[in-house]
This record gives sequence, structure tokens and C-alpha cells, in this order.
Amino acid sequence: MKVMANPMRSEVIKLYKNLLYLGREYPKGSEYFRSRLKSAFMKNKNVTDPEKIKELIARGEYVIKELEALYYLRKYRAMKQRYYEDKDSKP
Repeated sequence: MKVMANPMRSEVIKLYKNLLYLGREYPKGSEYFRSRLKSAFMKNKNVTDPEKIKELIARGEYVIKELEALYYLRKYRAMKQRYYEDKDSKP
């Protein structure tokens, strides 16, 4: 008898890979991010309810958006420091 694979498995793997890729630039380091990511996914590995899985995937996609916003903000701040003088530092 063949065990039927969960149809959402590919979505979960795709989410994990996307988060792993985004974690390379994490401020506390990629190893810190990777360990936290792995523990979060392992904590929920036994979830079988499709609705709960969809909820968890949605939470993961929210985290992706938050990470992207964090990185864009960091780039913006770096560019702003490079091209604009700080008004408070003038005598």
C-alpha cells in the first residue's frame, strides 16, 4: 500500500527554501536564522490538517514580506547616509 503524499508538501518546501534564501542577509547572521527556521518547521512537522497547514504557510509568507521590508529599509538607510548629509552634524 502506497502512502499518499500531502499535496501541500511542495508549497511547504518552496516556502522553506524561500525563507532559507532570504535568511542569508539576516542581521544576526545566517546560522542564527537557519537554526530558528529549522526549529519552527520541525515544531510543526506533524500537522496534518489542511486548514492549519494553510494558516502556517500564510504566516510564513507574512514573514517573507517582513524580511523583505527589513532589507529594503536597511538599503534605504545606507543609501541615505551615503548621499545626504546629516543636518544635526552641522555647527
